Parts: sequence; C-alpha cells; structure tokens
Amino acid sequence: MPITGLLRTGTPADAEVVRRGLDYLLSFSQPTGGIHPADSPYANYETSIAVMALVAGNVDGRHDETIQKAEMFLKGLQWDGGESIEPSDPAYGGAGYGSKQRPDLSNTAFLVEALRAAGVAEDDPAIQRALVFVSRTQNLEGPANTMPFAAKNPDGGFYYTPANGGESQAGETPNGGLRSYASMTYAGLKSMIFAGLDSEDPRVQAAVEWLRKHYTFQENPGMGDAGLYYFFQTAGKALDVLGDDVFIDAEGVEHRWREELVAELARRQQDDGSWVNENPRWLEGDPNLVTAYALLALAACQD
Repeated sequence: MPITGLLRTGTPADAEVVRRGLDYLLSFSQPTGGIHPADSPYANYETSIAVMALVAGNVDGRHDETIQKAEMFLKGLQWDGGESIEPSDPAYGGAGYGSKQRPDLSNTAFLVEALRAAGVAEDDPAIQRALVFVSRTQNLEGPANTMPFAAKNPDGGFYYTPANGGESQAGETPNGGLRSYASMTYAGLKSMIFAGLDSEDPRVQAAVEWLRKHYTFQENPGMGDAGLYYFFQTAGKALDVLGDDVFIDAEGVEHRWREELVAELARRQQDDGSWVNENPRWLEGDPNLVTAYALLALAACQD
C-alpha cells in the first residue's frame, strides 16, 4: 500500500524505494499465485494490495505474469458455485480475508479494485458476481437485494456483510436492522461503479443520497474516528470514480471535495510528515499504515 501511494503521488517507478518495495512484495509470491506470507490469514487483502502496487509500477510489463497469476488467485477466493452455494446465498460473490473465510464488503471492495486495476473488464463474471454480494450489503430493497436487513433500515447506505446472519461495525437499529456507515457506503459505491453501474441506477442514486446526508471529512460518519484514514482513502477513490469535482450535500451546499479532503489531511499531518489516528482500532495507531492511507487519499484528489 505505501508503494502504491508513492507511485500514485508522483514517485518514479524506477526510484530505489519503489524497486526495493516491489522486490519485497514479490518475495511473498506463492505457488497459488497469491502474494502473501505462506501462513497468512489475510491473503485476499495482501494479494489485492500487492496487485495494485505491481500494476502501478509495471511500466515495462515485467510484472505481467505475476499480476495475471494473482488475478486468478483472487478470483478463486470468491464464494461462488465452486463452494456448492447458490446465487441466492448471502455469501455468493463475496470475498473474505483468506481462503473461503466469511465474506465482507471491505475485502470484496479491495478484490474488485485490484481486479479492475489489473485490467479485468467490468462485465467479467468475477466482477459481476462481486456486484451481487455488494448489492446485498446495501440497505436498499429491490430486485438485486432481497435480504431482510434492508426493510429494517431502508436508508440506502451500506454495512459490513449480509453473510453469517449479517453484521455492521456500526451496530444494529432497535428493530434489528444493520446500521449504515460512511466508509462502507463509499466502498459499496466505488465497487458498483467499477462493476459498470452508472448514475441512473437506483443503487448508485441511493448510495449518493445517503452520502449527501452525511457528507463530512471531520469523521467517518456512523463510526466517529474509528477507521478514519481507511475512510479518507475510500471516500477519495469513490468520489474520484464518481466523476464530479463538486459534490452537493443534502442541504444544497456545493463542496469541492478534493480541496476539502486535502485540507483535512493537511490539518492532521504530523510534524515528521506522517499521519496517525489517535483511535488505534483496525491498526490505525500504526503510522506506516495510516500514512499509506493518506497518500492514497491524496492521490485520488489529483485532478
């Protein structure tokens, strides 16, 4: 992730820091095509992140074969007919941390982004399977989502997973619905756009409307300061692929979101150039991870 952030913010692909970083990533290449420590429980996250770094630094095609093998590995992590589950199963199309672990929207969003970065088309079966899962993580009833949670909290936002009985990191509503929160709503929106949905699709419209009502960079709406920098990079990527320089909130106020996100990151930067979250949940007490998130957010802000 740091290497991707460096490359996307202007560090040349032939810079020594990039070369050493990519060589280190490649040292974790597995016979399966995955790029992760042999005993890692996070093979999906790690391989997805590695693919994005390799694609960003693949100026002469030297990593083509590695990327292609990793692409097939990631597709193999999806829950689909190979696991003898039907498309009606809440897990269908999703990806978890590793081989056949419970799927969730965060892991699935990273998988979709990595596959698209590797050149996989939006209509590829793997991307369309992922869209099935992503659609079911939205609090929006419709033909693409017949999960029971949407009717209990029909606000158009997204939560963590409909699998294994459903879960939201933001908790439940009094009637047993799953609360939406911003980082997952941006992740869901981004994934839907990568899967070919446009602004005319009701799922995209509902997601954008939720984000209009909760637009801010002061916090991760629904989660406060938990996962704040994950939120920054996910929001930046989603707004970038949405394609508008101005985002209009529910009150009709126009926001030049790129400038606002850059300003918020600048305000939070440490004197040594790093970023860190005072809330250490999800490893955001580690400045290495958090600074990488911040670089990716800044990269999305480049017009």
